[in-house]
Amino acid sequence: MALDIPPHFYGELITSSVRVVTWNVWGLYGPWEQRETAIVSALKEAQPDIVVLAESWQKGLDSQCRRLAGPLGLPHHSFTGVAAQEDQAALSGVGILSRWPITASASRTLGELRVLSVVIQGPRGELSVHGVVMDAWWLDQSQERQDAVRELCLHLRGTQDESTPLILAGDFNADPDSDEMRLLTGRTAPPAKGLSFYDGWEVAGSGAGHTWSNANASARQLLWPDRRIDYIFSATPRRGGAGHPVAASLLGIGAVAGVHPSDHYAVQADLRY
Repeated sequence: MALDIPPHFYGELITSSVRVVTWNVWGLYGPWEQRETAIVSALKEAQPDIVVLAESWQKGLDSQCRRLAGPLGLPHHSFTGVAAQEDQAALSGVGILSRWPITASASRTLGELRVLSVVIQGPRGELSVHGVVMDAWWLDQSQERQDAVRELCLHLRGTQDESTPLILAGDFNADPDSDEMRLLTGRTAPPAKGLSFYDGWEVAGSGAGHTWSNANASARQLLWPDRRIDYIFSATPRRGGAGHPVAASLLGIGAVAGVHPSDHYAVQADLRY
């Protein structure tokens, strides 16, 4: 059967976009102040509208979100965290920074997955953004990750508004062909019927897109293979193709003054909005 291009349910495709970056910024490990300078430099050059930080930190009245907000021109931010392993006086968790007002924020733990959910009032309507960090990080913990992803999908299915772009971003500690990621991208029976996601890198990136790379001295010590474990997902379908990735790239690849910004590379994606 022949289909119109694009299909009728998309309508006229949206041509404007929102730029989203997700980055596991490795908390307060190592020479974190030097690393933070490099993180700011990479993000200023990217000029994102929304940034999702995994392993971000807060310590008393000080926090990474507060430090980054001014230099990046992203004045609105939210954070959730638990006691940091590297500094018991600090919290480690998920931070979201936005160019536009955050009108609602909530955090939850779903098995091994910590989630920060915000509603952002952007110039062309609301955006539903969910930042995550997966605490089950070792190779043999696929079952724990699958269980957490199933819980996440069931939660998101119950809250989504199909007129609003739904963005899911962060560190899942899982490869694209893993059972847990296949639950999100429609390659196996979805946990929540009617909810599946574009993988921003798969749709609009080029090359392997490894965010954990042995070219990064801070990652090499774990003795893992090169892996793509950080993602920007967006729910499909939406009217006008809202959320559809049109470009994707990596950030923070090079060392600055001999220091890598993090043990992960960042993912950037432009999504129709």
